Amino acid sequence: MAIEHARMRAVRKPWGSTDLLPWSEVKADGAAVGELWFQRPDADAPASALLLKLLFTTEPLSIQVHPDDAFAHSVGLANGKTEAWYILSATPEAQVAVGLKRQHTAAQLRASIEDGSIADLIQWRPVRKDDVIFVPAGTIHAIGAGLVLAEIQQSSDTTYRLFDHGRRREIHVDSAVAAANPGPAAGQSAARRLSDFRSVLVASRHFVLERIDLPENSSWQLNAEREAWVLVLEGHAQIGLVNAFVGEAIFVEADQASLKVGSHGLKALLAYPGPAPIRGLLQDLDRTKASFPDGELLRSGNHWRATPGPSIH
Repeated sequence: MAIEHARMRAVRKPWGSTDLLPWSEVKADGAAVGELWFQRPDADAPASALLLKLLFTTEPLSIQVHPDDAFAHSVGLANGKTEAWYILSATPEAQVAVGLKRQHTAAQLRASIEDGSIADLIQWRPVRKDDVIFVPAGTIHAIGAGLVLAEIQQSSDTTYRLFDHGRRREIHVDSAVAAANPGPAAGQSAARRLSDFRSVLVASRHFVLERIDLPENSSWQLNAEREAWVLVLEGHAQIGLVNAFVGEAIFVEADQASLKVGSHGLKALLAYPGPAPIRGLLQDLDRTKASFPDGELLRSGNHWRATPGPSIH
């Protein structure tokens, strides 16, 4: 059982930023921070299935690909890396690339990596605040400059670079060709409403990503039978005994956490293992109590029921 305020790990990257506000007050000290990883505060705690990050880009990232589970297992890794991005801010010209413009053979992909022409083959698209991009493992992709985004992914740091803008880091030709689907990406699914307060952004076998928009001063219960991550985008909430503000994340596992929303409401990302949304994950206590004002609320599994109140004669 756990309700934890996640700690941040700063990861230096050549394409990163020294200005992380308002998302973090971590001091860059003149060195570019590309990623902030949210981790459990106890380094000896069991590893989580998912990894939540913030990315800050002032230059384009490498063109890259991640292995799927089958390829990862074949090379001795625990799992692959499917991921999704939620755009927190974007300059007017900001772009991401997902997939190639057309289908290629493995030999054609290899040749394009070796001569650098892969840079002209990827499919760029503009992005803006609140866009969501799903990137299944095996999809060739890149993130452009001028972005701050939240990333939820399988817990893996395996990346194969195909092109790196002259940074002289290693290019992983053989592994990239073996792991990649060298063609256009599948279409992106539209977000859908699960309730007045929950929107499902991505539902995959590896994780579900939701956005929750909760009204001011409301009370909720987060019923996390498995792990769940909450990242605050706007507003404030108290989750269990932990206060969470913009840019902070809470980890909940095998526990029931009270969630009390502050006076400015709460907009947050909610992520947990897939494959499907869990309808009983977030319970509106205000509405439930209003429905049974004279009774006692009891919880059984993912459901609430009311016992009769006292008889009045």
